[in-house]
Amino acid sequence: MAPVKLIFASDFAPIRHFAPLMKDSPAAVYGDLLDRLKKADYAIVNLESPLACPSGKFIAKSGAAFSGEVEHISSLAAGNFKAAVMANNHTFDCGYDGFDISRKLLISNGISVVGAGDDLSEARKPLAIEVNGVKIALFAISEGEDMLGATEKSPGVRPWEVDFLAQQIRDARKDFDVILISAHCGLEYQPYPSYYVYEAFEKFSSAGADMIIGHHPHVPQGMTFFGKTPAYFSLGNFVFYQPLPLFHRKTGYFLEFEVDRSGLISHKEVPYRIGDDALHLLAGAEKSEFEHLFAKLSAPLKTGEGALQAWHAVLAYNGIAGFENELKKILDTMHNDPVKGAAMLRNRVSCMQHNTQWIDGMSRIMTGEISSAPAELISMVEEFMTRVIEK
Repeated sequence: MAPVKLIFASDFAPIRHFAPLMKDSPAAVYGDLLDRLKKADYAIVNLESPLACPSGKFIAKSGAAFSGEVEHISSLAAGNFKAAVMANNHTFDCGYDGFDISRKLLISNGISVVGAGDDLSEARKPLAIEVNGVKIALFAISEGEDMLGATEKSPGVRPWEVDFLAQQIRDARKDFDVILISAHCGLEYQPYPSYYVYEAFEKFSSAGADMIIGHHPHVPQGMTFFGKTPAYFSLGNFVFYQPLPLFHRKTGYFLEFEVDRSGLISHKEVPYRIGDDALHLLAGAEKSEFEHLFAKLSAPLKTGEGALQAWHAVLAYNGIAGFENELKKILDTMHNDPVKGAAMLRNRVSCMQHNTQWIDGMSRIMTGEISSAPAELISMVEEFMTRVIEK
C-alpha cells in the first residue's frame, strides 16, 4: 500500500492586501506552491480568520481583529485543503455568528473543521481522518487568548490544557495509526519558542504523538526531536499578509510528510517567500540561506537547557526597557480607550504567552539575570525584530 502524502500549512487569512486578490483569482495567491499542494492526498491549514462578519463589528480584544468574506471559501478549496484548524486567536473575531457561519461554510464545501465548538466537549474532539486505510487523529489546541477558550457551557476554541490533551493522546493510540497535534501558541515574532511551549510539546511526544506542529508567532522557528517525534515550533505565516517589510514575517514553510499504518515515514520543510502578488517557493541561494537559518534556529532546541537559554535570550533582548515600554503602552491605551486597554492588560495576565513572559522576565530582573543569555542567541532575536527586505 502506498504511503499517504499529507501537507500542513500554517496561518491562512484572506485579509489586507491579499483579500481582493483572493476574490478575483482564488488559486493565484499560492503561486508556484499550488502544484505541491495539489499533490497531497490530504492537506490541512490553520484558518486564522472568520469568513464572515455578519454584524459588521469585531469583538473587543487585546490585539488585531479581522475577517474575510464568504467568497474567500473558493481560495481555500483551490488550495486543495481538506481540513481547517479553528483553534486559534482569530476564530471568534466576529463573535459566535462569524464562527458559526464560517464553520458551516467550510463543511458545506467539503472542508472538515477541528479545534473549536459550541462547548468544551466539542472543541476537544479530534478530527478523525482516514485515507487509503490509514487512520489519523488530528488534535488542535490553542492558548484561548482574550478569554475565548471554550467552557462546558460556552463556545470557543480548545483552550491550553496540556495534561488533558496528553491523556487524550494516550487514549487515542489504540484507535489510530497516526496522531498529529496542531498547537497555536507562543510569543509572536520571536525566533525561539517560549519555554512552556517546549515543555508542552515534550509532554505530547511522551504521550504518543507522531508529529507536533506549532504556529502563531508569525515567523519561522526551528524544530527538534523528542525521541522519534518531530516537533516544529512555528511554521511562520502562510497566506497571511503583513504590510511591514520585516524579512522574517515574509518567510514561512509548510510541511510535507508521509504516513502509513506503522506511523510517520518521512517529513520535510518546504520554504517560501510571501510576496505582494503571491507566495513563491524558495530556490537556489534563497533556499540555501533558509536551510542555514533553520539549522541555526533548531540548534539550541536539541536539549531542554539549550531551549531555556534561547528563551532567556528573548527575555534579554526585551530587557527592562521593553517591559517599561509595554506597561506605558497599556496604560496610555487604557487612558484613551479603556475597553481596549483593559483587554490588553487582562490578556497579559490570563494568556500563557504573555503570562510566562512577564513572570519569567520579572523574576530575572529581580535576580539581576535579565541580560544573561548567550550573545549569539540574543543577536538572532535582534535580527528577527529588525531585518528588513532589501529592495
